Amino acid sequence: MIFWRILAYISVHIIFIFQQVKELEIYSFKVDCKITSRFARNVVTSRVVNRANESKEALFDVQLPKTAFIANFSMIIDGVVYVGVVKEKEVAKQQYQQAVARGQTAGLVKVTGRKMEKFKVSVNIAAAKKVTFELVYEELLKRKLGKYEMVIRVKPEQLVQHFQIDVHLFEPQGIAFLDVNATFLTNDLMPIVKKTLTGKKAHISFTPTLDQQSACTSCQNTGLDGDFIMTYDVDRDLSAGNIAIVNGYFVHHFGPANLPRVPKNVVFVIDQSGSMMFTKMFQTKEALHKILDDLNTEDNFAFISFSSSFRKWKNSLIRATTANVVEAHKYVKNFSFVSGTNINDPLLEAAKLLDDAHNLGQVPERSVSMIILLTDGDPNSGESNPTKIQSNVKYAINNKYNLYCLGFGYDVKYSFLEKMSIENSGIARRIYEDSDAALQLQGFYNEVANPLLLNVELQYSQNAVSDVTRSTFKQYYDGSEIVVAGRIADNDLDMFVADIRAQDANSNITMTYEVSMSEVDNITQQQQYIFGDFTERMWAYLTIQQLLQQRISVGSEEKKLLTDRARELALKYNFVTPLTSMIVTKPEEQMDQGEFLAEKPVEGVSLYHLSSAGSYHSTSVDSDPHFLIAMRPPNDAVCFNIDEKPGVILNLVTDPVTGFVVNGELIGDKKIENNKKVNTYFGKFGLVYNKMELRMEITTQEIKLFHGADITRFPWSATATSTHAGFAITINKERNLIVTMGVDVTFVILLHRVWKNHPLHQDFLGFYTLDNHRFSSQTLGLLGQFYHPIDAEVFNIRPGFDQGKVDATMFVKGHKLTVTRGNQKDYRLDPKHGTDVPCWFVHNSGKGFIDGNHTDYIVSTLFDPFNIKPA
Repeated sequence: MIFWRILAYISVHIIFIFQQVKELEIYSFKVDCKITSRFARNVVTSRVVNRANESKEALFDVQLPKTAFIANFSMIIDGVVYVGVVKEKEVAKQQYQQAVARGQTAGLVKVTGRKMEKFKVSVNIAAAKKVTFELVYEELLKRKLGKYEMVIRVKPEQLVQHFQIDVHLFEPQGIAFLDVNATFLTNDLMPIVKKTLTGKKAHISFTPTLDQQSACTSCQNTGLDGDFIMTYDVDRDLSAGNIAIVNGYFVHHFGPANLPRVPKNVVFVIDQSGSMMFTKMFQTKEALHKILDDLNTEDNFAFISFSSSFRKWKNSLIRATTANVVEAHKYVKNFSFVSGTNINDPLLEAAKLLDDAHNLGQVPERSVSMIILLTDGDPNSGESNPTKIQSNVKYAINNKYNLYCLGFGYDVKYSFLEKMSIENSGIARRIYEDSDAALQLQGFYNEVANPLLLNVELQYSQNAVSDVTRSTFKQYYDGSEIVVAGRIADNDLDMFVADIRAQDANSNITMTYEVSMSEVDNITQQQQYIFGDFTERMWAYLTIQQLLQQRISVGSEEKKLLTDRARELALKYNFVTPLTSMIVTKPEEQMDQGEFLAEKPVEGVSLYHLSSAGSYHSTSVDSDPHFLIAMRPPNDAVCFNIDEKPGVILNLVTDPVTGFVVNGELIGDKKIENNKKVNTYFGKFGLVYNKMELRMEITTQEIKLFHGADITRFPWSATATSTHAGFAITINKERNLIVTMGVDVTFVILLHRVWKNHPLHQDFLGFYTLDNHRFSSQTLGLLGQFYHPIDAEVFNIRPGFDQGKVDATMFVKGHKLTVTRGNQKDYRLDPKHGTDVPCWFVHNSGKGFIDGNHTDYIVSTLFDPFNIKPA
């Protein structure tokens, strides 16, 4: 597949995928970004021509920021424009389900990654015909850590005749700085990036020619592969900010600088349950060590760790003196693990610590108090009812402190954390299980590390405004910005007045901002070259976002009122939101391929219409033997079986760079009944780590560890641990073996016991990969080839040949495969019955999904690496 990827941490994140057939040419591609007063309108246009003698399918696949709303989509085919229509979600869903019932493709399965979500549509292009795709989406750029950032991931994988990135920027306060860079820029490409900056206006363009796009002289490969990055900030000082007024709507940006820092009091509540072992806790410790070093001497802090019960580091908050921080480092270093997750009690204790500190005068009267919770699981000890926990915590905090909930990984119940944080003046954030998890934790902390103002209140001309968005804020943090929008109700208003009241570290602050309505037209004309109605659309955008957030923490009656209002605005302004969807109708001659449904994902809620069991995040092989491959994104799984004879040894993992090898030997049932198919399982695994001269042989009887000339035997009948530099194993009696290599590789081998005198079956093993970040990009094997992302697209979902089954088409590694929706078992949590994991099943021993044939992965001995067989 050919990929266009435009990554936007704040404003743009897009991926384009087209079938890699040389006759299908993308002859024009343009990203047109217009930004004014931090509101961005992005138009993405791609033009494709089919130079073949037959029809070809073009797939338009776009990823955009989670914070953005799609505002329009259109296709132009043979001069006819096909426009996406935004409808109420339930109405659109009924139309979608009718298409499914007719056996038509009913796609646009939306998926969510870290900061983006997906929009996809495909269309057949007749021979020698063209299609133009155009997507429009809008969002408010959020200021983080003192800047706005746009990162465009450029990876066309083919030369494009007309390639252009064009950004127009207008900021009424003046542009303080503007930086543009790209990771792929060579000395020859650097002059192609044009940047002009004149006070309030800026223009950036990047239009490389075909020769300039080429990776080398006279070759047809593109050299554009990397990040195109723009960062900027506006002029700001200790002022009331800036107000833009256009067509009866206003937007007020407030983000003063050069203020004294307000001290903070923070209680860290850290999950130490068994599931936090190894990589998660290593990354948590790494982040906490850096956070401790960043504490200001005027700050106060405390630690509470928890599993089935909780433990306080100290009986009260303490000052962040040098000596106390050194002691805290030692405490964090020695975190241990216990089973169970009791979230209720430690949060109540954290609120009590803060209550005591304030009541006893141990913290400054003017300070910010917060609780930061980090957990990777759901409550299962003590009070385990999420609703009751939320109620208890809300009562204990009593609107006095901020609660920030960080959910580590995909297994945590995000909606539970989100509601609990919103009810207590905080936010929830998912921390993704990846090599940069420590940086994610630090990044969040840095956003709340430096409070500058307390009890911020923005008031506007009395009786002159209406429908104002949120205008009171408990804190204002350094590097952030407060944005308020509303409607001007008084058409005869001469002077628009905004009053700001707040408290800094030392005093009360009052500011006033006045705008003469007679001068508004002059100011407006300067911005209209961007887009004229931006204040109204920004007001609608902000209002919808805030209504959606308010819905999370209110009762059913009020929730309905908020929902109705948000839906009404979304339909009026043509926004795709969690309450509305976009239906894209194809040309009549392609109606057998159905209509497409675009939905807005919600964090922590799967929008995959055929899946109800959530996402799968391991790569494993177990049972007869069933291979289960996590696909993240799109938070789904692919599965396949391997049919081979007992005694065959298959390579699962070979990394020639790290020297790590995993092989498995198949065993069969004790006897075959009535000429039935031979059921096979893994009865033995061999692990090799050449760099440390380590080998392991795992059978259902024992674990043998070879280290140089030394041999150590471990029975399954006892719990044991063995640690070497950079390598550790943990045996949990008669259950599993955990193998950890450094901090970025974790395997679990499960032991399956059957009835001792079973006449047919025998004991067998399962293999699960939990973390694989240390493996190189050259890793091979039936599992190893999937340790790094692959591009797989599932479309044309339809009723299957087997009654009650669903089939689809998967495009992967240049192959179109028919796959079937089904379930495989994950036995980690329930070794006896297993947990059903929905997956797309690839037939014929994974052919087309795995590299080569499954027989290519047969090796001679338990410790042989996999060698690529010559073609």
